[in-house]
Amino acid sequence: MNGHHSSRLVRVLVAGDSAFMRNTLTRMIESDPALRVSGTAQTGPETLEKICLLQPDVVTLDVEMPGLDGLEILRRIMRDFPRPVIVVSSLTQEGARITSEALACGAFDYVPRQLSAVSLDIESNCEDLIIKIKAAAETCWPRPMARVAHSAVKFRPRTVNVSPSIIAIGVSTGGPQALEEILPLLPADLAVGVLIVQHMPAGFTGPLARRLDGFCKVTVREANNHDAVEGGIVYIAPAGQHMTVYRHTFSQVLIRLSQSPENCAHIPSVDVMMLSVAEVFRAYSMGIIMTGMGVDGLRGMQAIANNGGTTLGQDESSCTVYGMPRACARSGVLQRVVPLARIPEEILQATRYRQRLASSP
Repeated sequence: MNGHHSSRLVRVLVAGDSAFMRNTLTRMIESDPALRVSGTAQTGPETLEKICLLQPDVVTLDVEMPGLDGLEILRRIMRDFPRPVIVVSSLTQEGARITSEALACGAFDYVPRQLSAVSLDIESNCEDLIIKIKAAAETCWPRPMARVAHSAVKFRPRTVNVSPSIIAIGVSTGGPQALEEILPLLPADLAVGVLIVQHMPAGFTGPLARRLDGFCKVTVREANNHDAVEGGIVYIAPAGQHMTVYRHTFSQVLIRLSQSPENCAHIPSVDVMMLSVAEVFRAYSMGIIMTGMGVDGLRGMQAIANNGGTTLGQDESSCTVYGMPRACARSGVLQRVVPLARIPEEILQATRYRQRLASSP
């Protein structure tokens, strides 16, 4: 499905077991004249039937439908009727786990189901939902999934500024799936630590880190306050807290978690994380900006570039949403722009990784 022209109505199918939720979502979606709910579905089989019949541009799917595996329905949509799906899920621990799996299975994005009858809640969620549906409708779908075989990562020598001592990654919409493609390609003995800010609601980053850790050679964990930044470890900023770094001793850099500054569009913020990385590591930083809506990360990437660090952006064709990388590309701060599948190779080249051959016993 190719990008739509704004003149055409975006047709949405609303799937979920609760009549209250279906009605609420329908009202929210139709409050925007560019969107129309072309149908609703109450069960998994009905959802698949209606997608086939109505061919909606976007589907909203409540992944916690009783008596049904929402993830299984999502996988079937992706396999049989590929199109953007926005999952609706509660902010419970179980909801967070299911959502992180749904994103990994190819869901476009998610909206939290704290849609109580309180009008303010609905209005703040409403704007978020409408922005996400429009972004989903404008995305090329199915997204080209350039999965790389592990052996396909080549170690071509390339001159880089200096070899970075840290990698800082900023990512938002489409991030969990993108991270699932690149992090397994990083070796356990990667010489540097990796910091990641992925925009998510509270409670969602822990399950994401555990899920990624399950199939990566590097260790992936949700960052804790005062964690030491070490090679071979990926630190994901916990939702609701900014992640910055500070030099504890000459050779040791630690992570600081905090809720200030509070006036950010996102907490954690990619900018806040990257600005501190640029300040502490200067030319020895590598900033990578990946798929996501908006401009978070632009100031941080500029700071890394101004300090002589290495800057890399994901290209448009492999992004779920080409927002954050576009802002950086337009401002001229990126030294390289590559498809998602090439990012691991760029990291290994920049850090001058050489396969260390295990000495035979």
